[in-house]
Amino acid sequence: MHDIQGEYDPREVEVDQVGIAGLRYPVLFEDGVITERGVADVSVTVRLQADRRGTHMSRMVALVHDRLRVFDPRDLAQTLKAGAADLDAPQIAVTLGMPIATVTAAPTSELESMTVHDIIVTGTWEDGGCRVTTSVTSEVTSLCPCSKSISDYGAHNQRSKVTLSVTGDGDDLYPLTVVDAVEIIRGSGSAPVVPLVKRVDERTLTMQAYDHPVFVEDMARGISLACRARGLAHQVHVRNLESIHSHDAVALIVG
Repeated sequence: MHDIQGEYDPREVEVDQVGIAGLRYPVLFEDGVITERGVADVSVTVRLQADRRGTHMSRMVALVHDRLRVFDPRDLAQTLKAGAADLDAPQIAVTLGMPIATVTAAPTSELESMTVHDIIVTGTWEDGGCRVTTSVTSEVTSLCPCSKSISDYGAHNQRSKVTLSVTGDGDDLYPLTVVDAVEIIRGSGSAPVVPLVKRVDERTLTMQAYDHPVFVEDMARGISLACRARGLAHQVHVRNLESIHSHDAVALIVG
């Protein structure tokens, strides 16, 4: 059968990214610490040479089915190299996003529940090298230092959405596990967010937050410093879902 995608394209314009997006596929995430089954949102793209009319998108679905149903970020170099060869592409990128759950114990009652975090892993293979960025989004409680300082009692507080992205390359594609990223994030706020709390836990969390007020800037800086201490290339984004304002507060650090 004639390969239409492989035809010569006389316009000679390189396409930076072309491929598939929004593919929902069941995967088993394994990183040596977490084992989690779920349905991931996957995209696969390649750089298309200027003289090629198109790419073979069916091969991208086959790549997901054959090589990514068991997904380990540490193995992406081999997977992407094979995918680039199969698609005859000078560059290939895979992005996989899915929820990951970790066990959370309430601070006083010690009752356990599950906290769900969103992860996005993007691997890129190009010029014989691979880099992987792992992004973890989780929530904490933040209490405003200014509100505490100027109030006779109490202080406004809210949930904060924190995304920590860490990039690895070479022989260390996955320098920070999802669990470690979650711990860094949960330690950045005034108090953790806990799904299951009894009244004794609510009292503990409320007072913990009051004793540890933080601005959005404080959280971003604290996480960045924790990453710098580990020598990690990183990006931190914090968004306070403000409780007394009609806007949110945001901070971003690229380190």
